[in-house]
Amino acid sequence: MSLGTLYFSERTRAWIPKAVIKHFDLDVKIVDASGKDFTDKFPLGKVPAFAGPKGFKLTEVMAITIYLINLADPKSKLLGKNAKEYAEVLRWASITNSELIGNQMKVIKPLLGDVPYNKKNVDEAAEYTAKIIAVFEARLANYTYLVGERLTIADIFGAAGFVRGFQHLYADEWQKKHPNVTRWFKTIINQKILHDVLGDFTFAVKPLEYTPPKKEKKAPAPKKEAAPAKKEAAPAPAADEEPAPAPKPKHPLELLGKPKAALDQWKRVYSNEETRETAIPWFWENQYDTEDWSLWKVDFLYNDELTMTFMSNNLIGGFFNRLSASTKYMFGCMVVYGENNNNGITGFLLVRGQEILPAVDVAPDYESYKYTKLDGSKEEDKKFVNNMLAWDEPVVVNGESREIADGKVFK
Repeated sequence: MSLGTLYFSERTRAWIPKAVIKHFDLDVKIVDASGKDFTDKFPLGKVPAFAGPKGFKLTEVMAITIYLINLADPKSKLLGKNAKEYAEVLRWASITNSELIGNQMKVIKPLLGDVPYNKKNVDEAAEYTAKIIAVFEARLANYTYLVGERLTIADIFGAAGFVRGFQHLYADEWQKKHPNVTRWFKTIINQKILHDVLGDFTFAVKPLEYTPPKKEKKAPAPKKEAAPAKKEAAPAPAADEEPAPAPKPKHPLELLGKPKAALDQWKRVYSNEETRETAIPWFWENQYDTEDWSLWKVDFLYNDELTMTFMSNNLIGGFFNRLSASTKYMFGCMVVYGENNNNGITGFLLVRGQEILPAVDVAPDYESYKYTKLDGSKEEDKKFVNNMLAWDEPVVVNGESREIADGKVFK
């Protein structure tokens, strides 16, 4: 009889119970955490998740991992040899899970371009991560492993937590300054229990650095050919020849003419400069002109139908794709706030002119959103726009503070 099913994803945390299952050869199915079966059992969408016999369900990676080890061998030394060591195992696993991984990713994701880059946020996360790593470095100066002198699940948690760091940040110079963590990490990832799920590891050659996107070079204009000495009259079309297609109608916002502030310049500033420090002040000083542009708050009307946050973010992406005909006349940011099965979509659009409809009715699903005109001179409206540009503060919805989970930029 199967012991249950592990719902898995490629997130670092999910590797740990998978490693335990393989190490002990447990009769546990490992399936992708997607589809209706997963969401029906685990409406919060947290990964990894475990479903056992008789309706038994577990979330939280530490709980799942400890449960699986106890299924395989309640006396396993992976949990420590006594109550004191077991407490130490939980301590290091908790530090890794709640402190190291999240703060480390606050550094890595902006550098990879997965979220908007904000130097202050990245520097603060890097500083705090360094303090956490210093705790590991000090411990490993006196011990081969995190708990005593034998491998425990604390080491598996810890090494898994450092994986993204050594892949993207912790290159040669960093390793020289942190010899104890480096020695320990190389030891643990080559242990069979972790190597079976990670495979051969590739270390960062140099640490990630913030590099603004390069500006695209305009292609040189084609050379004009010399006009023929005499232009011959075009032959009359044959009777059965199809008439030439009618010229493509111009976008209705084209009639407004060119604005004083070109939108392309703002898009380059937002892409290439630090958001809070440079881009946002530039926006209010140089781009936002109440004669040429208007600001609109955009809210999805059917938040109660949203489930997984990544699906909500895909919904934004689809909406933006269908707005592509208005790219020249509009810029915006929209975010997903909340968590799986309890989230919503909001954001703002900067639109050429004073009406929203000519810009958004190119998208068939534009009626799925509510549009509220904003006033950039009002502090509340300005603060909302700033946060939609930076994504570094919670969204306030009906008086409740909700964390931003994801988002997309229309540019």
